[in-house]
Amino acid sequence: MAPSGPRSIKRGCQRVLYWIPVLFIALIVAWSYYAYVLQLCIESIEDTGEKVVYLLVYHVIFIMFVWAYWQTIFTKPMNPLKEFQLSHSDKELLEREDRGESQQEILRRIAKDLPIYTRTNSGAIRFCDRCQLLKPDRCHHCSVCDKCILKMDHHCPWVNNCVGFSNYKFFMLFLAYSLLYCLFITATDLQYFIKFWTKGLPDTQAKFHILFLFFSASMFSISLASLFIYHCWLVCKNRSTLEAVRAPVFRHGTDKNGFSLGFTKNFLQVFGDEAKYWPVPIFSSLGDGCSFPTCLVNLDPEQPSSPSGSSSASKSAGEGRQFPSKPLRESQSRLLTSTPSWSENEGAGDKDKKGATDSFRPEMSTLSSSVFVPIRTWHNGGDILVVCHHATCTCEFNMARPTSSPQKP
Repeated sequence: MAPSGPRSIKRGCQRVLYWIPVLFIALIVAWSYYAYVLQLCIESIEDTGEKVVYLLVYHVIFIMFVWAYWQTIFTKPMNPLKEFQLSHSDKELLEREDRGESQQEILRRIAKDLPIYTRTNSGAIRFCDRCQLLKPDRCHHCSVCDKCILKMDHHCPWVNNCVGFSNYKFFMLFLAYSLLYCLFITATDLQYFIKFWTKGLPDTQAKFHILFLFFSASMFSISLASLFIYHCWLVCKNRSTLEAVRAPVFRHGTDKNGFSLGFTKNFLQVFGDEAKYWPVPIFSSLGDGCSFPTCLVNLDPEQPSSPSGSSSASKSAGEGRQFPSKPLRESQSRLLTSTPSWSENEGAGDKDKKGATDSFRPEMSTLSSSVFVPIRTWHNGGDILVVCHHATCTCEFNMARPTSSPQKP
């Protein structure tokens, strides 16, 4: 109990130090407001119409930028639900087991009714020793926050917060509006920056504010543009920064596109399905952060390559799956209710493979009377592995590829 005092003092000092980058950004923004509004618009611009337009547009962008930044900082990251936490009896049972395989059996039993599809690199259940819980898909433990964060992207020192499921939309809007803020200042300050070098400005202190305002805004624009473009690419691919560095591992192996549902659905998953909320820093993301629609990829190396009939393949797939799919919430199911998008094979020379895939559509449609999500196919010699990832079922079918034109059923 003695070290509790020094530890609490150390944590308090760390918390103060973590706010230094945020304080730095706040001071930069406060100075830019003073330099642009007072020194540039009020003191240096003589045309009244130009002055009014600049001030109106500037304040709209400024308010949206500060609003998004505030939401990114003070929105608490979401943690896994209690269903993923171990009970007291399960914790005691897990502690009594010394062997890793026995512990994995316990974790498999606990996770059998949870929507967990990702694994560790060794194929084990993802378990957090610090938080004593089963990690939902895309959840990671943050060493700075000392918590498991749902759909963790990264811990950002500039906002002193974890960027994850609860505030990723705010973070994207923060990048967008901060980039727009810097670009607007650079564009409107350019002509007065030129006048500074041509001796066209009066000899006042506004000269130096205009000079440094242009330099700082243009430099921040370059760094923000690269970061914003990168995260736009991540949104289009439905990946987090951690998943871009290390692809998620499913039962069938590693796959970097395991959570991708196509550009439109990937975008809607982050920004929501109501366009009026897209530019506003109000939470509108779809889902609960604990479960995500997935497309299983990569052929199972243990799957036999010889055609053994669809019934036997379906049976083996059903027996091998350890975690039955759990119905998604309404907001997540809306991602799955559009027309099914069948993946096209790469290259112009694969049209025969696509025809073979299309020939199985009547059989697949009889498996479920409800809606389909994007289904992917993999060709292994003469076989086709079809993975159906419906919101309430997950099935695999290993069907032989026809050698001739398929006959109508």
